[in-house]
Amino acid sequence: MELRVLGCGDAFGSGGRMQTCFHVATGGGAFLIDCGATALIAMRRHGIDPNGIGTILLSHLHGDHFGGLPFLILDAQLVSRRTAPLTVVGPPGLAARLSALMEAMFPGSATARRRFALEIVEYTPGKTAEVNGITLTPFEVRHPSGAPTCALRIAVGGRILAYTGDTEWVEALIPAAQGADLLIAEAYTPEKPVPFHLDWATLRARLPEIGARRVLLTHMGPDMLAHAAEGCEKAGDGMRIALG
Repeated sequence: MELRVLGCGDAFGSGGRMQTCFHVATGGGAFLIDCGATALIAMRRHGIDPNGIGTILLSHLHGDHFGGLPFLILDAQLVSRRTAPLTVVGPPGLAARLSALMEAMFPGSATARRRFALEIVEYTPGKTAEVNGITLTPFEVRHPSGAPTCALRIAVGGRILAYTGDTEWVEALIPAAQGADLLIAEAYTPEKPVPFHLDWATLRARLPEIGARRVLLTHMGPDMLAHAAEGCEKAGDGMRIALG
């Protein structure tokens, strides 16, 4: 299993980084964690076949985390000639928000006939779900997005991946990430509290309770990009991480 960083930037292009998107390749296929507006560009840049992605897991409904879906869906329909089903999993309200987004960007695209099945699955925060061989548990966090925002605990192929999404510190991050093989964690600033975002100092103090085997920092603002992160790794676009 391998994780490929297709985007680890914030919403504002800090460091010239692509918006949030992680590609996970498993023995049974591939899935995405979040799908920011630049996701398809990153796939083309790094040689990722969009048709090889069977499932997309979303933490929340901000443009830098789900805004790439209209491009990906239209590419599947018009360019990549997708025939395999695609499942998009996200918080309550996903179906309506995705339809509205597609209509705003490409009028008529939400209802256009497709050669592939597009399944929208809305998870319930706090409830574990099985989707296409992935065991997903969403934990509600604190980051207003017009729908519940969740940290994701993902079990697949005998490994546990955890992802904070965007949030200020909440105690739910401990069970969401406890003992994970890899924790992908927001670290927007080194120390300065920013409402609804996680700073490195707060996260670092709680890492012993979380006990993740490996920690990858993402969604970093300019100050954090220039700051050291002792004992953790900073994500970079294109980075590959073997997960066993």
